[in-house]
Amino acid sequence: MFELDSKYEIDCILVKKYVKSIDSLTISTKKIKENLSFIKTEIVDINKIDDNYYKDIIAMSEQINLLTQEYPDEQGKIYLNSIRQIVNQNNGMISTRMVDLLDIDRQYLSIMKKNNELESLSRGIYARPDVFQDSYYMFQMKYKKVIFSHMNALYFSNLTEEFPYEYTVTVPQRYHVNSLNEKCNVFYVSDNIIDLGLCEVQTPDGHIVRAYDLERSICDIIRSKNRMDFEQVKKSVRLYMHCKDKDLKKLSLYSKKMGIDQQVMEMVGMYYD
Repeated sequence: MFELDSKYEIDCILVKKYVKSIDSLTISTKKIKENLSFIKTEIVDINKIDDNYYKDIIAMSEQINLLTQEYPDEQGKIYLNSIRQIVNQNNGMISTRMVDLLDIDRQYLSIMKKNNELESLSRGIYARPDVFQDSYYMFQMKYKKVIFSHMNALYFSNLTEEFPYEYTVTVPQRYHVNSLNEKCNVFYVSDNIIDLGLCEVQTPDGHIVRAYDLERSICDIIRSKNRMDFEQVKKSVRLYMHCKDKDLKKLSLYSKKMGIDQQVMEMVGMYYD
């Protein structure tokens, strides 16, 4: 943890909300800035903004601005302290996106890197030198629209007996990034089911990432069984059927929305007690 200067410290709950909001927004930084600009231009009351993500970004930005107004000659110290707070609240990691949306110049990340407070993990992602690298979180920070799915999602829920040695993700049909296809197993789905079963889960290293819940993951592996190890698919379905947290009504609803209800019910029926 970074030591902070209490003189410039922002309320930790506000910082925590800011970090969560940034991690949850999947649209581009440019689009977020456009939306923020519109809100500010229209002089919208922050309490009347429907999207809590934007509320949190604006609130965080306003707190930093208030500090710089109170201490006009200490702007650099305020920015550095704000970055340290974000890093502390984000398990030792930060992205350029997190400073860009606060109108903090990236030079402060470079200063911290030069002072060995941060090290660069990949393009636009930094961490304290003592922090263990969470590959899942780093991957989703880089590719904001990916959703961990299939065996990756089941791994987070302790519903697979094997460690997934490659990323398996689901993305919208129109999302095409060449480097993504080179690094992992990618499934493309239509917009009407991309958010079906979407939730936030904790990685083994403590970060929050976007993934699918149990029922969506079971539907996914059955739907994609021809691209997977079928024995592993059967094992996971069997484990699901013995899981106390299973929700068969939700499973049925998801399978119908995905147009695979007959396939799912047939396979689930093999292990129904």
